Amino acid sequence: MLTFKERKDNILGRFSNDIGIDLGTANTLVYVRGKGIVVNEPSVVAVNQKTGQIVAVGKTAKDMLGRTPAHIVAVRPLVDGVISDFEVTEEMLSYFMRRAGEFMPKKFLGPRVVVGVPSGVTNVEVRAVRDATKNAGAREVYIIEQPMAGAIGIRLPVHDPVGSMIIDIGGGTTDIAVISLGGIVRSKNLKIAGDKLDNDIISYIRNEFKILIGETTAEQVKMEVGLVIAGEPVETTIRGRDLITGLPREVVITDSDIREAMEQSINSIIESTKEVLEMTPPEILSDIMKRGIHLVGGGALIQGLDQLFRETIKIPVTIADDPLSAVARGAGIILEDLDKFRIVLIESEDDIPSAK
Repeated sequence: MLTFKERKDNILGRFSNDIGIDLGTANTLVYVRGKGIVVNEPSVVAVNQKTGQIVAVGKTAKDMLGRTPAHIVAVRPLVDGVISDFEVTEEMLSYFMRRAGEFMPKKFLGPRVVVGVPSGVTNVEVRAVRDATKNAGAREVYIIEQPMAGAIGIRLPVHDPVGSMIIDIGGGTTDIAVISLGGIVRSKNLKIAGDKLDNDIISYIRNEFKILIGETTAEQVKMEVGLVIAGEPVETTIRGRDLITGLPREVVITDSDIREAMEQSINSIIESTKEVLEMTPPEILSDIMKRGIHLVGGGALIQGLDQLFRETIKIPVTIADDPLSAVARGAGIILEDLDKFRIVLIESEDDIPSAK
């Protein structure tokens, strides 16, 4: 039996569009009901410090990182998966929602929006996301934890009495979650993810080669030669500033260098996964051993990561199809049948699960 609020939402929903947003530290993806993912851009905003105006958002702003004059600053308004600059986040969301609006028919009311946030968020952080999204033009805002959205996005049976495990390695955070019967049974949120791996590479190259490189170069190196399991040797050439002479210099970096740079952070993710498994009830653990662990998020694309998990944890591990868009797809599936998935949403701050 639907409540009055749910019936009202269903009626008003006919006069508004539905949008799903994966609000990530590194990238923001927007799903439009009936259209699929229509926006996939970096969560970066370029701000003119003299005037306070937004100069660029998304890919255009990311291309400016490290290349702007002194008065223009390219910033990431989300840090470790949560809002660090409310006003800039609001402007960024407003821009992405306008972009999404180009793919939607004009409706009388503002859109209903499902937004993914990291597990373990606080009341204050949820309220910040809700307020920023409403200020950006949303009529109704529903919050969902990203590992749950990712699980729905890759079609795991989240409502069934069967255990599933998902690891979402994003830009700012890694979410490890065990899901059963429409809820998160055990979870852990780490501030170790893609951005931390990039910083590990920057630090390693600075210490070992005495060269300073930027975030963009570090990310490229990670994707090109970031093999976490030794195999056929791979190398690439990088360019940066020599810390001794101050002049440009290029060096050859191998997969062995990048593996050493990322080793500590990768091991932390694996150890945290073991901790979550150790806290998981035996029946659910049995389900996970049969069904395996599912990797989503940009970090799932690091070469050999699934194999390293399998060898270390001794449980089957699979990389989801199109892992980058799993959370946004999950938000979209929820929008297709809001009543069915209402149980998994954080509709008020009181619904935030306690850390387990």
